[in-house]
Amino acid sequence: MIKAIIFDLDNTLVDFMLLKRAAVDAAIYAMIDAGLNVSYEKAKEMINSIYDAEGIEYQQVFDRMLKEILGRVDYKVMSAGIVSYRKAREAALKPYPLVLPTLIELMKMGLKLAVVSDAPSKEAWLRLSYINFQHFFDVVITYDETRERKPSPVPFNMALKELDLRADECLMIGDWAERDMVGAKSVGMKTVFARYGDTFNTVNPESDYDINSVSEIVDIVKKENKIKN
Repeated sequence: MIKAIIFDLDNTLVDFMLLKRAAVDAAIYAMIDAGLNVSYEKAKEMINSIYDAEGIEYQQVFDRMLKEILGRVDYKVMSAGIVSYRKAREAALKPYPLVLPTLIELMKMGLKLAVVSDAPSKEAWLRLSYINFQHFFDVVITYDETRERKPSPVPFNMALKELDLRADECLMIGDWAERDMVGAKSVGMKTVFARYGDTFNTVNPESDYDINSVSEIVDIVKKENKIKN
């Protein structure tokens, strides 16, 4: 019987890549307006290269870019970029359609809710708090708690321990097959692939379920728990 739903955060609850693109674009244009002598295309290429090397959550990306271009950090330019980045990020940070009513319905069904994310703790909680989701989840596991990224079994096992449930009592939903599906399956959880958040054009995620809307989880739980409509 399914007693808990464990969600990935980025590209499962919120469209992270949409907000990231909007925030980076705004930051680049703001830094150019503040006097940075570089084309948008070149700046975007450099930022993407840094993220590829250090990870998408890397916090010193603008410092690194400015040092590469100028040989130093110009704080006037960097501050303009950071302010515009934050404003654009907040404007673009929204849950996917039907996430809110789905979470409410799952809670009404008596299910526990959790998040397992590779994001740093601060960034994960900021995203949840900004969309007023911070009170929905019984457990939130981030990289800072485990120092292990999915598909390592460590974050999944930590979530199980905090939930006080067995793996076969939990359903994991995520957008990244090689991390979310593989990691959850390795500890014995059933899996749901969030195709609506997939950025890799995944053909076969090897999940137990494959959904195009988060609202489909309700019917999956009813099927797993043999609940008649």
